[in-house]
This record gives sequence, C-alpha cells and structure tokens, in this order.
Amino acid sequence: MGFEKDEASSSSHVLSIPREDTPLIGKTQHLSSPSKTFANIFIAIVGAGVLGLPYTFKRTGWVLGSIMLFSVAFLTYHCMMLLVYSRRRIESQLKAVKVSSFGDLGFAVCGPVGRFAVDAMIVLSQAGFCISYLIFVANTLAYLFNYSITKPDPKILGFSPKSVYIWGCFPFQLGLNSIPTLTLLAPLSIFADIVDLGAMGVVMVEDVMIYLTNRPVLEMFGGFNVFFYGLGVAVYAFEGIGMVLPLESETRDKDKFGKILGLAMAFISLMFGAFGILGYFAFGEDTKDIITTNLGQGLLSSLVQIGLCINLFLTFPLMMNPVYEVMERRFCEGSYCLWIRWLVVLAVTFVALVVPNFADFLSLVGSSVCIILGFVLPALFHLIVFKDELSWNGLAFDSALIVMGTVFAVYGTSSSLMEILAKKA
Repeated sequence: MGFEKDEASSSSHVLSIPREDTPLIGKTQHLSSPSKTFANIFIAIVGAGVLGLPYTFKRTGWVLGSIMLFSVAFLTYHCMMLLVYSRRRIESQLKAVKVSSFGDLGFAVCGPVGRFAVDAMIVLSQAGFCISYLIFVANTLAYLFNYSITKPDPKILGFSPKSVYIWGCFPFQLGLNSIPTLTLLAPLSIFADIVDLGAMGVVMVEDVMIYLTNRPVLEMFGGFNVFFYGLGVAVYAFEGIGMVLPLESETRDKDKFGKILGLAMAFISLMFGAFGILGYFAFGEDTKDIITTNLGQGLLSSLVQIGLCINLFLTFPLMMNPVYEVMERRFCEGSYCLWIRWLVVLAVTFVALVVPNFADFLSLVGSSVCIILGFVLPALFHLIVFKDELSWNGLAFDSALIVMGTVFAVYGTSSSLMEILAKKA
C-alpha cells in the first residue's frame, strides 16, 4: 500500500487522511520567524545525551568518536529532509491533503499500519526522553541539596528526595504543557538555549584549564567492540526526529527551513564535538559517564548542574508536543484537549517515579525506536513516494539506510535486552 501520484482522482486511503487541525500546527495563525525556528530546532535536538559524549569519546577514541558524531549528524539531517521532501511531494500532488505530522506521512505512504507504527514509536521515544529529564532533574537536585556522607539515604518528610522533587515539578509542568503551540513555547526555548549554552560553556572552559594542567594520555581510536556503543550514543544525542514536520509547518518562510535546519545541525554538531573532545581531553581515562560528576562538588559544579536542570525542565513541554498531537488526534478528533495533556503528564510522572534503573530502559528504547524513527522510516517513506523518479544512487542510498538501520536496531535491541536480563539474573 504505497503513495501513487495518480491517485488524486481516486478514493484511495491517501485522500482520507484525517485533517490534523490541532492548535499545534493546524489552524493556528502564529508562524515562527527564522530565529524562533532555529531556537526550537536547537532545544528539540539538544538533551541529556550530550552529557555522555566525553565518556563515549573515552571509549571510542576522540578521532573515531568525532567521525561517528559528524556522520550521524549528517545522516540525521538528511533523513529529516527526506521527511520534509516526502510531505511536500504528497501535498503538491494531492491538493486536498494536509500532511502535518510524521504520523500523517506514515498514513499517506503505508495506510493505518504506517500511522500506528509511527505514532507508537513517537509516543515511546518522546515520552521516554521526558521521563529521563524528570529523573535527571530529581536526582541532581537530591544530590545537590540532600545528599551527605553521613546520610547516604536521606528523607524529606519520610519520602525519598527523588519523589519529592518529581512531584514538585508536577504542577509547574501541568502549566507549561497547557501551552498549545510551539510558537508560544519559543520564548521558553530561547531562554533554555541560553541557560544550556552557558552551562556547557562553563564546563568546556573548566575542561581546558584542567587539560592544560594535567595533560592526560589520550586514545585516538578504540576497538571495533565499542563501535556500536559509540554509534548508539551519537544517535541518541541527536534526538528530535518527531519534531521536524511540526516545526517546518510552523515556519514562516518554508523555503528557508532546510537552510535553517542545516545551520542548526552544523552548530549543534560542532558544539557536541567540542564538548565531547574537551571533556575527554581534560580527564582522560578518568572521564565519568556523566561529565559534570568529574567536576566534583562546589559552587561551579552546582551552578552547572542547576543550569542543566533548568534546560531539561523547560525542554519537557516542547518534547511532549508530538505525544499530544498523537493523543489528541486519536481521542479528541484533533482538537486541543487540556485533560489529555494533564493525564499524559501524570502518567510520565508516575513512570519516572517507579522506574528503578532507567538507563537500561532508555538504552533499549534508543537502540530500537530511535534508529527506526530516525533512519529506517524516513528512508522507506522517501523511497516509496519517489520510487518512480529516484536515480540509482538515490535508490541505493535509501535502501542502504533501511538495511543498515534495521541491522543496527536488531543488534542494539538484542544487546540491550541481554544486558537487562543479565542484571536481573
């Protein structure tokens, strides 16, 4: 069941795509300027994954890690644009059709199965990222304000600090997640960007000073056994594939979206590369899995960690927007629904409270869902939509992305499951 450009006069499933006139991207008259679009792209992609890049460079070697990082960045940008090109082609051929989201595109290309697959993976991935944000914020605040050597297991009014801080975030997240459009979230995005850049800048300056003092022994290339690990972290670092079509829909000058996206991806890649390399250069083999813990305790480390908490706290509503688009389309006929948003925030909060070891779960979701969403489905949809027009090079490139993405997803998923089962044994 695929997209055919001559179906415009038929009663095919493509013409029956539900119109997604949600406040997120449908009837709203608010369109984002290039600067707001750049800010939303930045915050949609930059997340907690950047904190693990120095440790990844330690395992892969800084040269191999850099090569993988920039390669993944290029492929991610390419696949994001494949979604945009596929959407534009469908809408140009079928004037009555509006493809407003990744799920719409899946329906147009593969019918209900395509929409369900995309919707399920977007909900899992985006909600999973936000759960990790809550856990990072809660654990960081508990470490900064409640942990001590004499009281390794502190309590606040009889409750664990993690649960208190998560519930403390809850009412504020209800308010933030009530904001209907990405454009109205842009001021928060810009503020979070500034905080994030400031925190990362402080860490990188400290890294340079430590490197000039210590000059540890560094590795350029790691072994093949860490290749898939490094690739997986790089893919996770460039999260946000589900946001591309909504962001492009709300861009004022859509002809410039590709350029804005390319500039944002180039800037983010350079920032990620510098952050990872400097962190590894500063601490060498002593680099920890989350680089801020290498800074130890003190005012500088506390300010950096609080800055990162603010960034992830404000990123939460932006990353949840694709989840709301799916839920409101399926249960409210595409209309803005406050109670669904609040129920989703409540569900995410409960999961953040009960997950004992989220790192393994996040690794599982990242290895399976993120690879399929980020590489396999965009290439597959593009191949189906443009199958009669692609050159041999285009066919080969799309096919290679589908095959390689599937292989890596299967390998990564099996590895994550074996690691989880081994820890339970």
